[in-house]
Amino acid sequence: MTFRARVIGATVGVAALAVILACLASFITARSALLRSVDESLIQASLSPLGHQIGDDSQFTGSYFELVLASGKTIPPSRVPIDGAILQVARGKAGQTLRTVEFGGQWYRELIVPLPVNSVVGCATSATDLCQIKTTSAQLFIVNITGQTQQLRNLVRTLLIVAGGGLLLALVLGLVIARAALRPLEAVTNEIESVADTNDMTYRVAEGGPDELGRLRRVFNRLLNTVQSSQTLQRQLVLDASHELRTPLTSLRTNAQVLARADQLEPEDLRQLTDDMVAQVDELAALVTDLGELSRGERSEGEPAAVRLDECVDECVDTARTHARIKNITIDAHVEPATIIARRDRLVRAISNLLTNAVKFTPESGRIVVTSDDHRVVVADSGPGIDDAERPYVFDRFWRSATARSLPGSGLGLSIVAQVVAEIGGTVEVDRDPELGGARFTIELPDETH
Repeated sequence: MTFRARVIGATVGVAALAVILACLASFITARSALLRSVDESLIQASLSPLGHQIGDDSQFTGSYFELVLASGKTIPPSRVPIDGAILQVARGKAGQTLRTVEFGGQWYRELIVPLPVNSVVGCATSATDLCQIKTTSAQLFIVNITGQTQQLRNLVRTLLIVAGGGLLLALVLGLVIARAALRPLEAVTNEIESVADTNDMTYRVAEGGPDELGRLRRVFNRLLNTVQSSQTLQRQLVLDASHELRTPLTSLRTNAQVLARADQLEPEDLRQLTDDMVAQVDELAALVTDLGELSRGERSEGEPAAVRLDECVDECVDTARTHARIKNITIDAHVEPATIIARRDRLVRAISNLLTNAVKFTPESGRIVVTSDDHRVVVADSGPGIDDAERPYVFDRFWRSATARSLPGSGLGLSIVAQVVAEIGGTVEVDRDPELGGARFTIELPDETH
């Protein structure tokens, strides 16, 4: 079912419900008014007195249309069918009853009033004579309501015609309203289809007003901004990756050409050549691994879970100490127990990248200090630090400072740190450590991740 059909159906459905409820209310109101008028006249007739009370156990009652004895006999002889309901009242087994009956092709309203034993009523021979009934009995007051019933039937027919006309009008209005209401939506849909056909991510729809359609337009524009930004980043990543891959591949090609003349090289030169090629292959492998990390985007696969932050830091510190021994670097760790919600492998990769970066730039016999508490990880080193002018670019992909270009690395390690921390919902900043004098990286995790 199309959205237009749902709008029309909803409009017609609401209108139909309103018309039906209005017609039903009109019918119930009219019927209640007619019957209430008849019932009041019957009750008034049953209360009209004709004489006086005699005997302690006697009761005087008003005039009647018919008197029904417990035996079923009527005074005067009845032209009204005496059924079980009337007999129940006459025999004292039911109370006063008001009902509608049909016989002889006519509709009647009946009021059946129970009379106790020894009731005194007007006799049928004279309005001034009184008769005493020795058994229980009932007075039956009857009014012909065939005319009122016919009026109600005419009213029902009229209401059906009105309801049919109302539904037809609702259908027409639904078509008109749906067309007018959906025209702006169709315009937006056409614009979105145009973007999908042309793949032009620079196109923006007119945002419109503060209504729901305007909100849809603004959300779509934000989506276009996100897609355009993603495409730009992807293109830049491909360009940067191709640029970074070109250098080691060119060097490998050159070394391979030289290696073809291995019989002409001195053993020392040959060893140096193979060592360079192994280092270049390692650099390529590290670059491919980092590119794989970045290709995950801002959200990694799998659900985050509760992770012991202190255990992750201890694991990374133990691994970093293995590499730091080569340069006689001391790594001090001050770790407090803490639990956060994150992907453990990604968190370990981020902390490990900070420590690898610190080991790379810390000089011989230098020092690295790692601090971790409930929502913070700090890695500081005694290296040269990062100049203020370079700090805004530290976490950019493939960016490397002038002092780091001669060192191995892809320029993606800190970008991965920023990506992982953003995924958790935290921030990472860099400044100069006042005690060690080198760079100090601080990862701040949100408090709600405890």
